[in-house]
Amino acid sequence: MRNFQRKRGWRNILESWPVLGFLGILMLFFVWGIIGFMGKMEVTRQNKKIAENKVAELQQEKIKLSSDIAKLKTEGGVEESIRLKFGLAKEGEGLIVVVDDKNSQEEAIDNFSPGFFSFFTKWFK
Repeated sequence: MRNFQRKRGWRNILESWPVLGFLGILMLFFVWGIIGFMGKMEVTRQNKKIAENKVAELQQEKIKLSSDIAKLKTEGGVEESIRLKFGLAKEGEGLIVVVDDKNSQEEAIDNFSPGFFSFFTKWFK
C-alpha cells in the first residue's frame, strides 16, 4: 500500500498546475525553435539554388574561355584578336570610312516645327 501511495505522490506532483504550466512553456519554446529552424531551412534552400545557378554560369564561362584560349593558340585566332583590339589591317587592304552628311541633319531639324500654323506653312511651300 505504501508503494502505491508513493507512486501516487509523484503523480500528484507531476499533474500539478505549476509543473504542467512549466512543461507547457517548455513545449512552446521547442515549437518556436522548430518554426525558426524551418524558416532557416527555406533560406538555405534558396541559397542553394542561387549557388547552383552560379556554378552552372561559371561552368559555361569556363567552357567559353577554354574555347577562346584554344582559338588564340591558332595563327588565325591571334590575327583576329589583334585586328579587333588594335584596328590593324594587312598590307594591301583598304579602309572605307562612312561619313554622315551634316546638311541633311540640319534640314531635318529646320523642317520640324510643331504647331498648328506650321502645317499650313509647309503646305504652301
